[in-house]
Amino acid sequence: MSFVKFAPAAFALLALPATLAAQRQPVLPQIKVPHSYYYREMYLPQVTSGPSAVSWSPDGRELIYSMQGSLWRQQVGSKGTRQLTAGPGYDYQPDWSPDGRTVVYSSYHDDQIELRLLDLSTGRSRSLLADGAVNVEPRWSPDGRRIAFVSTAYEGRWHIFIAPVSPDGSLGSAQRITEDRESGLPRYYYGTHDQYLSPTWSPDGQDLIFISNRGHVWGSGGFWRMPARPNAEPRELRFEETTWKARPDWSRDGKRVVYSSYLGRQWHQLWLMTADGGDPFQLTYGEGDATAPRWSPDGRRIAYITNDRGNTALSIVDVPGARVERVAIDRRMYLAPVGRLQLVVTDRAGRSTPTRVSITGPDGRSYAPDSAWRHADDGYDRSARRFEYGYFHISRVATVTVPTGAITLEVSHGPEYRVIRRTVNVIPNSTSVVRLVLERLADLPSAGWYSGDLHVHMNYGGHYRNDTDHLIRQTQAEHLDAIVGGVRDVGVARRAARQRGRRLAQHRERAEQAVLDGDRRRTRPARCGPQDACF
Repeated sequence: MSFVKFAPAAFALLALPATLAAQRQPVLPQIKVPHSYYYREMYLPQVTSGPSAVSWSPDGRELIYSMQGSLWRQQVGSKGTRQLTAGPGYDYQPDWSPDGRTVVYSSYHDDQIELRLLDLSTGRSRSLLADGAVNVEPRWSPDGRRIAFVSTAYEGRWHIFIAPVSPDGSLGSAQRITEDRESGLPRYYYGTHDQYLSPTWSPDGQDLIFISNRGHVWGSGGFWRMPARPNAEPRELRFEETTWKARPDWSRDGKRVVYSSYLGRQWHQLWLMTADGGDPFQLTYGEGDATAPRWSPDGRRIAYITNDRGNTALSIVDVPGARVERVAIDRRMYLAPVGRLQLVVTDRAGRSTPTRVSITGPDGRSYAPDSAWRHADDGYDRSARRFEYGYFHISRVATVTVPTGAITLEVSHGPEYRVIRRTVNVIPNSTSVVRLVLERLADLPSAGWYSGDLHVHMNYGGHYRNDTDHLIRQTQAEHLDAIVGGVRDVGVARRAARQRGRRLAQHRERAEQAVLDGDRRRTRPARCGPQDACF
C-alpha cells in the first residue's frame, strides 16, 4: 500500500515502512525458481474455503477433495461431507489408491510440503516423505505399487520422481526420472533450466504424460510422454503456452487425456485430446475457470474445480453430453469438536465497517467463513508464527467455524486505524459473539494524503474469479481510496473513491490523469498471461 498526495502540478508517493528483512523470510525458500509469485499463485496448493483438488474412489461412488486446508469425503449425489484430516498442516491434492484403502496427499507444514498417507479404515495419517523439499501432485500407479510426484529435492527445481510403495505402506527410495537440463533459453519467468510438472499414468503403468517447457521460452510447458523410468527419452505430444494449471489426467481406457487450458480465451476450460496429442476438443464453456480435472473410473464423468461464481466449487461433467452437475456441500461433519465465532466490527458511530480479518487457531492454522475468499502473505517471521499470515475480508458480520481452545483474532482497516488483536476461548458446540470497535488514529485525507494500491490485476492466476463489485468491497475493507492497474482500472478506482465520500471529488480528475500519464510511459510487455490486462 502507498499514500498519494495530490498537488496542483504533480503527486508524490510515500511507502509504508517495511518489516525488517531479517525477520521476514519467503514461504518455502527451498524452491530455486525465479518469480515466486508465479508458481505460488498458480501452481502450489493454497488454502481455500471451497474445494481445490479432487479424487474419485475406485468404484466411482465417492469423492475425496481438499478444502479449508483439510481432506473431506463425500458420496456422489449427497449434500453432506465428512472431514478426514485436521492438521498439523494444510492438506492438499489427494489421490485415492487403486485398492481403495488409502489416500496419498501433500501436506504443508514446518517449512516443507511432505507426502502423507491416510488409512481410510483407521483414520490414521502418517508421513511418507518429509525430506525438507516441496513435494506435490502425488499420483498412484494403476497397480498401486508406485507413486509419481513432483519435487524440488534436486537443486530446488521442479522434477518428476517415482518411488515404490511396499505392502505395509512405506515409501521406498525415490528416483528422479526427468533430466536436469540447462536450456540456454531466455526465459524470464520460468528460469533457464527445464521444468517438469503434473504427471499422470498410462492405464498399463508403463508411461507418464506430464507438462514441460523443454525447448520453449513461453509458458510453463506443453505435453510430453515418456516411459516411467530414469534415463528414458521423452517425446513432445503437443505444445501450448500453459500457465501451471494444465494438470492432465489420462483416462482408464488409455485413449483420452483431459486437461485445463485457456486456449483462445481468457479463462481456463477443460479440453480433451488423444493420448498421442491429437487436436484438442473443448469440453466446458463459460465465464470462470475449470481446473484440476479427474476422470471417473468408468470414463463417463470428470470431476473438476470451478470458480464460475467467484469462489471455488466442485462440479462434475458428463462425457459425452457435457451435462454439468454442481456438487452441493450443505453439511459438514467435523473430525474434532468445533465451535463458532461471530464477529461484528463497527466504527465509533456503531456503523458496520468492512475490514480485513485474520483468525488463527491453537494449531497455528488460519480459519475463515465457509464462503470467504482466503488470502495469505508470501513471507513471515518463523519466530512469531508457524505459518504465513492468512486473512479474509468481511463487509458486516462473519461467522467462522473454528477448533476449540484459544483463538486469536486480528482486525485491521488500513493504516489510519489501530489494529485490534483479541484472544477468545471457544468451547465445543457454542457460538462466541465478539464485537469490536475500530479506533481511528489519523485522518490523512484531511491533509491531502490518500491511500492506494498502485499495482492491481483483478484476475490473474490465483483461484478466484473477481469482478468490479467484489473488488470494490475488497478496497473498502482495506480502506483504499484508489486502486490502479492500468487505464481499464480507472473506472474501478473512481467507484472506490466515491465510496469514501465527496471529499475526493476535487482531486479525482488529476488522479485519473496521473494514472493515464503513467500508463502512456509504461512499456508494454512482450507477452501476457491468462486473464491479465496488458497496458
